[in-house]
Amino acid sequence: MIRVMLPQHLQVLANAPREVKLDVHAPVSQRAILDALEAQYPMLRGTIREHVTFKRRPMVRFFVCEDDVSLHSPDEPLPDAVARGEEPFFIIGAIAGG
Repeated sequence: MIRVMLPQHLQVLANAPREVKLDVHAPVSQRAILDALEAQYPMLRGTIREHVTFKRRPMVRFFVCEDDVSLHSPDEPLPDAVARGEEPFFIIGAIAGG
């Protein structure tokens, strides 16, 4: 099972807990995780990725094993620790201001 940590605003929207567990088949990638997340919580479609292009929205970041993988290919396999459920996949809403 893959562990996904959701930011508070997505938890509220999806009526989901902070940590969501998903069944994702190998290879485990950003795309595979987000596809499974949106299948389980359809109300999240379009909030993390664009509806048509499936590109990550600019103010959303992804972290695994303390590394920002937001700009990596969405099909790049994630570390084994994430695939084994030892480390979570974090979805973070970026904060901007000045």
